[in-house]
Amino acid sequence: MKHIILVFLLFPIMIWSQSNFDKAEKLFKEEKYEQAQSLFESVLKSNSSDLKTIEYLGDIAGYNKSWDKAIVYYKKLKILKPSEADYYYKYGGALGMKAKETSKFKALGMIDEVKGSFEKAISLNPKHIESRWALIELYIQLPGIVGGSESKAIKYSNELLRLSPVDGYLSRGHIEEYFKRYKVAEQQYKKAILIGGSKISYQKLANLYKNKMREPEKAKLVLETYNKKSSR
Repeated sequence: MKHIILVFLLFPIMIWSQSNFDKAEKLFKEEKYEQAQSLFESVLKSNSSDLKTIEYLGDIAGYNKSWDKAIVYYKKLKILKPSEADYYYKYGGALGMKAKETSKFKALGMIDEVKGSFEKAISLNPKHIESRWALIELYIQLPGIVGGSESKAIKYSNELLRLSPVDGYLSRGHIEEYFKRYKVAEQQYKKAILIGGSKISYQKLANLYKNKMREPEKAKLVLETYNKKSSR
């Protein structure tokens, strides 16, 4: 009987919380982040362990570049559900962005945890594409003396190639472009276009022509080709 009474007492709170969550989610999708944040925070007060609410608040903090807040939210998610790969990926991403904005000395102490978070995401979900992209970016941007490695970046690019050929070719093109091997990058982006024909593949090739190879006419032709294809 006490249990039934408790359910009836809590029922209006549950309905209110869900209503606010739905409103907040709608605002988030409309990119009205400040309004969404206020509602999500009120939802969290009534249910401090709601995973989706915490994740949204972390995402909003990330959008606002409030990396410390984002780290706190994503860390909480890892504790509440340590089997979810995305939480480690988002935590590593927020930590990595904070490292970029802090002193070099402090950043050095954060690198291992950033890497470890992305690697953990992959161990939990062997098909996790975003974490491999993040590791590629990390390995090509870090100086070799603190763990940077082109060969490791290529290793993850090859893994992407097996999981998603388009991501594989795009990531390899990105690596080649970063190290100014533009002709090789061009070939990789062309392969991505042949395999998938995605908008981003065309954009990557066009940007390479325009910004790196100084061939604006080629860039224009690539974009025109995509526009014709997409309008059919």
